[in-house]
Amino acid sequence: MTMERTHANGKQLHLLHLTWPIFLEVFLFMFMGIADTLMLSSLSDDAVSGVGAANQYLQIAILILEVVGNGAAIVVSQYLGSKRYKEAAKISALAVTLNLLVGIAISVGFLIFSKHMMVAMNLQGDVLYYATHYLGIVGGAIFLQAIINSLAAIIRVHGWTKQAMFVSLGMNIIHIAGNYVLIFGKFGFPELGVQGAAISSVVSRFIALLVFFWLLYQALDVRIKISYYMTLSKEYVMKILKIGVPSAFEQVMYQGCQLMFLYYATFLGAESLAARQYAMNISMFTYLFAIAIGMGTSIIVGRLVGGNEKDLAYTRVWSSVKWSASITFGMVIWVMIFRKPLMGVFTDNPQVIELGASVLLLSIILETGRSINMVLVNSLRASGDAKYPLFIGSFSMVLMSLPLGYFLVFHLDLGLAGIWLAIAADEWTRALIFFFRWRSRAWEQHSLVQPEVTDKPAPI
Repeated sequence: MTMERTHANGKQLHLLHLTWPIFLEVFLFMFMGIADTLMLSSLSDDAVSGVGAANQYLQIAILILEVVGNGAAIVVSQYLGSKRYKEAAKISALAVTLNLLVGIAISVGFLIFSKHMMVAMNLQGDVLYYATHYLGIVGGAIFLQAIINSLAAIIRVHGWTKQAMFVSLGMNIIHIAGNYVLIFGKFGFPELGVQGAAISSVVSRFIALLVFFWLLYQALDVRIKISYYMTLSKEYVMKILKIGVPSAFEQVMYQGCQLMFLYYATFLGAESLAARQYAMNISMFTYLFAIAIGMGTSIIVGRLVGGNEKDLAYTRVWSSVKWSASITFGMVIWVMIFRKPLMGVFTDNPQVIELGASVLLLSIILETGRSINMVLVNSLRASGDAKYPLFIGSFSMVLMSLPLGYFLVFHLDLGLAGIWLAIAADEWTRALIFFFRWRSRAWEQHSLVQPEVTDKPAPI
């Protein structure tokens, strides 16, 4: 009994070791968007609305790129758990090559169709102008983020979460400095406004990419050979896609629903559109811990399932759910108390502040459900059970939340509050279903690898 408790506590301590750098990394990644919003808000609310609309498409593109990145991370995690390190290195190289090819294709699409995509969002005037130019520049270089996705995911599952966090910190410093120089035309540079924020984003990602490549060769137990990048193993590709396609498609559906909710918001007026963007930026900080705990737990679950320690994986997830829900609840209370001052950081428009503050009150419903859902869905994917969340998401997000949102917004005239309530209904529905799925232990049948006996311990 004492040995089991020590083993479990060791894993709990290890979760903390993994999670705090992931938390800071995700915080810094989100802060890149917040920095754009804060700096562009000094130009106009139209600039913020345009960049916010463009980012909806960019988020969908990044999620498509995570087909390979997330799929490879889970497969590599299970191979590390089963102590098959050479195969883990081959899969890592394969993931970089695949994501580069997909990223180039998406970049070309953004370069050609950026204006058509923003017109389809019912944008007009200055908002359309800002959105089109931002999407053309950042979207045209999205292949950089494609490679970063793969590299960062592989580095994290090797336990190098702290190093990935430091790269994100450096990327943010470069991005914010670039914003200051290029948006406002400092130190002799031209005053480029929204285009300056886009260029700054591209440059910071390129520099981060170089550092991530260096870290990849430091983290892996078996050094990647050049030939590994050129070898497309059908077995490895199929395992990556088995996890990556359902995971990414589920996330694309989620962002697609957010895109539809944004479309609903365009009919509510410019103030509602701006309030939605500011409130979403604030809300991100309430579920940051849930994201970090979910990602950290998925790394551990992948290792444990690959090492055939499924009982320990089962109990680890319940502990993570409790931590995620508790911390998120505390953050939500803080946001609810200071909702108006927080909105005032972004704008001095009293109508926008009032609209944003009103929907932030609903965070107590939305974010508590989201915090549970994030841990459970990441754990199911890490175990190999990726198709089930996709199936449930198809029902909950598309068939339930979208019609519910339409009814609440346009028939009951609840405005932005209707959108928040529809999203909350989806998060709680999936959280409850995934709760019972994990408790049923049906996920145990979906492991991707079998343990290989060796004297070398799995590095975590």
